Amino acid sequence: MYYSDKTIIYFDGEFLKSNEASIDLYGQTLHYGYGVFEGIRAYQTENGTKIFKAKEHYQRLKNSCELINIPFEFDVNDLIEKTYEVLNRNNFTNAYIRPLVFCSPNMSLTRPNQVSIMICAWEWGAYLGDNLLNITVSSYARPHPKSTKIEAKVCGHYVNSILAATEAKDKGFDEALLLDTDGFLAEGPGANLFFEKNGKLFTPKKGNILPGITRETVFDLCEEFGIEIEEGDFLPQDLENADGAFYCGTAAEIIGIKSLENKPFAKDWEGTFGKKIQVSYKNLVLERQFISL
Repeated sequence: MYYSDKTIIYFDGEFLKSNEASIDLYGQTLHYGYGVFEGIRAYQTENGTKIFKAKEHYQRLKNSCELINIPFEFDVNDLIEKTYEVLNRNNFTNAYIRPLVFCSPNMSLTRPNQVSIMICAWEWGAYLGDNLLNITVSSYARPHPKSTKIEAKVCGHYVNSILAATEAKDKGFDEALLLDTDGFLAEGPGANLFFEKNGKLFTPKKGNILPGITRETVFDLCEEFGIEIEEGDFLPQDLENADGAFYCGTAAEIIGIKSLENKPFAKDWEGTFGKKIQVSYKNLVLERQFISL
C-alpha cells in the first residue's frame, strides 16, 4: 500500500529503494518510541507540484527533536530540497510525505548516540475519508502536559492515538474525541477540533494538544474572512450544544463532523463555517483563487 520495489526514499544522505533500506533492530526508536516525525502534503497545484508549508513542517520537526533532546544536525532548506527530489524520483504530484528522525542502538534511557533521517512519500487520499464523521468521546485522555512534551510530534505519543481510534471504530464510530486529564475537550487522535456556536468558532487552547500547522492555517483563513475564534477550556457539553464542528490536520485536511455520540449538530454541514473553511483550505493548497466566504 505504501511502497513497491520501485519506490525511492531519502535515507541519511542517499536515495535508496525503500525495500533495500535497513535499520538496526536495537534502535531506541523501535524499542522505546523515542523519535519524531512529520506529516506533510504535496499537491498538484495550478503552478506545479507544491509542498504545502514545507518550511513550517520541517521547523516543527527540528523543534520536536530539540524538545525531547534528540540532536538535529540537518539543514531545513536542504531537507525541503531532498523532499522535492523524493517526489520527483517517484513521479508523485499529490502525495503524503513522512520524514522520520530515529535513533541508533541504545538500550539505556539516555540521549541517543546517533540519529538518522528518512523521508518517504506515498499517494494517499484524505486520512479520515470524505464523508462527515460520527465521533465518540474516548475513554482515553491525552497525556498530561507534565508527563511529556505534548507540543512535540513524538512517535511514542501515538500509542495513545491508536488506542483511542481503535476503541472508537470498535464501537461503530468513525473517529474518537479525546479529553484532557481535567475533562476538557482536547483533540482527535490525529487532528485538532473546532466547533461553531452562535456565529463564532471555538477550539481547545494550547497546552494539552498538538498545535497543528493546519490549525494555524484555519486561524489565518478566519482572520482573513472576519470569523472570530475563541481558544479556551471547553467541556463535552459545549460541543454537544454546538451548531457544527470539524477536525483539521495535514492528513485529515478539513473534515466535517456530523454528530457526537450519534446526536447530530444543529446546522446542516453545508451551512456551517466549517464547510466554508474546507472550500477555502482546498483553494489555498491548490493555489487557486479564493472564493469569498
